Amino acid sequence: MWIAPTLEELQHLSDRERFTHVDSLSGNRMERASFNGAAVVLKYVSVDDDWIMRAAGDLDCRLLRLLASDIPGRLPGCIDTAVIAVAPYMSRAGHGGAALLMRDVGAWMVPTGSDAIEVASNERFMGNMARMHAALWGYRDTLELLPLAHHYTFLTPVMAALEAARGGSDPVPRAVAEGWTALQRIEPRMASTLGDLARDPGPLVGALQDSPRTFIHADWKLGNLGEHPDGRTILLDWDRCGEAPPLLDLAWYLAVNCDRLPVSKEKTIALYRSALEQQGIETGAWWERQLALALTGAALQLCWAKVHDAVELGWWRDRVLESESLLA
Repeated sequence: MWIAPTLEELQHLSDRERFTHVDSLSGNRMERASFNGAAVVLKYVSVDDDWIMRAAGDLDCRLLRLLASDIPGRLPGCIDTAVIAVAPYMSRAGHGGAALLMRDVGAWMVPTGSDAIEVASNERFMGNMARMHAALWGYRDTLELLPLAHHYTFLTPVMAALEAARGGSDPVPRAVAEGWTALQRIEPRMASTLGDLARDPGPLVGALQDSPRTFIHADWKLGNLGEHPDGRTILLDWDRCGEAPPLLDLAWYLAVNCDRLPVSKEKTIALYRSALEQQGIETGAWWERQLALALTGAALQLCWAKVHDAVELGWWRDRVLESESLLA
């Protein structure tokens, strides 16, 4: 990967055409093109277009700092970011962003749809997630990437209200508002606990402070995941990375991909733990507490999307209620 000093260096491409990825929910602009005879994607990342960047307080494009750092080079070989180059990009409103030139890896991405993924794919994702975490175990953020608290503020009623006030048309903020309203009606105790954390995630963040940390990606959704024939994991969209407890990645994976997991959440948790221990990371002293807190955090992030599935919502409700004593 190289860092291009100007956007123009990335725009000398042929056969450019704009497109929208079916799983892209952020609002960023993308183009397909050809670069040295190979199929590529050019993605423009800007707070003007990206409601997630706005909600996460990402006003100066943390992604640009990340890709210009040594972190990409420290990732294990089993993780492929697909990024060829990155350049600064000035938005229409004058905000600093990034232009990403990426290999077109569409042929190897997890297919869209509702079918469960392969058991072997789930195992490889857990194994490679653990390898990434182990490779950067003890990571401390010196790049001002996403703060831990911000993971728990970007999918809240406040975000939805702010996006509505600015006249935003993205569907996710509207769905967040509707989901939280339904959650209050269906599961009032759960909604009360999560609502308090949505307004002030301090108790959750504070309870996680003494946990082991690593570098996390924070969006292991299937829409960002693919596999090379040799088993390497393709992992896209590195905009919410930072220093955090590793089980935040695992909990998000369970919550966001719940409909397509080929085995139970408990089995997937065990797969990750075993893979992490195989990398030489001892888990006995901290695992249960961090897992309970991370699952509550994932419920805070995504239970608004589970209000139409009583069984799924009930699983997360039980996890939230079990962790209430840890938040006192």
